[in-house]
Amino acid sequence: MLGAFLVAGSMLSSQGQPVPQPFPRPGSQAVQPPPPAPPPTQPPAAAAPRGTDTTAAPTEAMLGVPIFPGAQFLTSYNAGRGQRYYIFGSAASFVDLVTYYRAVLKQKGELVYDVPATHEFDVGKFNDETMAFPPGVTIKDFQSDISQGFPNPRPGGQPARFPTIIQIVPVAGK
Repeated sequence: MLGAFLVAGSMLSSQGQPVPQPFPRPGSQAVQPPPPAPPPTQPPAAAAPRGTDTTAAPTEAMLGVPIFPGAQFLTSYNAGRGQRYYIFGSAASFVDLVTYYRAVLKQKGELVYDVPATHEFDVGKFNDETMAFPPGVTIKDFQSDISQGFPNPRPGGQPARFPTIIQIVPVAGK
């Protein structure tokens, strides 16, 4: 009886009955899934509101405070609540920048960190209901034993690194 079963089994397999395979064999035609649908098209991005260009250098009138002579505008960021803050790089030393802003702002300011040295000058009143940051000028020393300065984000820009960075949060209404 076992012999009859084997003969019947071989006859079925010789009649072209496909044997289910768990994985496709090399050279066999595999059923290809349909190609993925293209991603949905998105409407063009709305233009940035006027005055929010992160590449245009702000003016002193726009900021409400002087910009250190020779400082290079790097970028600006949305601070929230309708505020922006502006970042400048300077080849001048931390001490030179603090001395300059003490003279032009006619205030001492405050050393808020010793390492890395960070000095802040408040230049307007803070309203926590309408502002994310108080208006002011912050000077940060980026040059130390472990840092040669803040890298210039412009390829080939000079200087290659800024020893000091200036952050300005404009006076309200500017």
